[in-house]
Amino acid sequence: MRFVFFGTPEFAEIVLKKMVEGGCVPDLVICNPDRPAGRKKTITPPLTKLLAKEYKIKTWQPEKLVYKEFDDQVDGIDFAVVAAYAKIIPQNIVDFPKLGTIGVHPSLLPKYRGSSPIQSVLLSGEHETGVTLYLMDEKLDHGPILAQRKTIIGDHEDYSHLEKRLAELGGALLAETLPDFYAGKIKPMVQDEDRATSTKKFLTQDAFVDSRDLIEAESENMEKAIKINRMIRAFVVEPGAWTMQDGKRVKLLASEVTASGLKLKKTQIEGEKPKLLN
Repeated sequence: MRFVFFGTPEFAEIVLKKMVEGGCVPDLVICNPDRPAGRKKTITPPLTKLLAKEYKIKTWQPEKLVYKEFDDQVDGIDFAVVAAYAKIIPQNIVDFPKLGTIGVHPSLLPKYRGSSPIQSVLLSGEHETGVTLYLMDEKLDHGPILAQRKTIIGDHEDYSHLEKRLAELGGALLAETLPDFYAGKIKPMVQDEDRATSTKKFLTQDAFVDSRDLIEAESENMEKAIKINRMIRAFVVEPGAWTMQDGKRVKLLASEVTASGLKLKKTQIEGEKPKLLN
């Protein structure tokens, strides 16, 4: 089977690594161009590019996807796989492969469609989530499902840890599923629209915690303790839960809920280093 892989950040790199380790190697990895990164703005290649180089897989880094250029890069592919590519893929490219284009989505579709499924599932207090492989169509995270894999969310698990686990799950599931998909052994299942939910991109203001709510949460208001703890876990990478204290912005980096309420475990005052709390 011949296919291409679209993906750029860490989530995509983990998916690609697990997939390749499982014996499914793409003909081409398509990722974003090298970008400035860090305080020194050093030009840095995407993680998927570095991994592709390690496995001697050809890469292509278009600034903008154009059908004709894509057609020149590929020849006779059976399908494509998309995992956190971070760019809109034109529909004529999605439809190009003979068997279609497979999306890797870190939720149990049709629940939590959209840009922030991992953050949203943590904010909602769900006990389980998973990863879905589906055939992409013209609507967002809407196409028929090929395979799903569930996992229990840990009581203290935050976005960073859960994202990595779901990426590993997705890559392993691709390695198991792609040979059967290519052989025509899988019947895609239409998503149940009655169960569909959507997510949004969270902004900095969405992660703000009022200092008065924080005081109540630390003083046995369990409802607020649970809510703020979920926010800290969900927003730990982006946009970052925060509050204001003595006129300074304070990042809330880690916490737990105890019998007496919310307990902050790690914070960072603006302009200072992160601090572990007793």
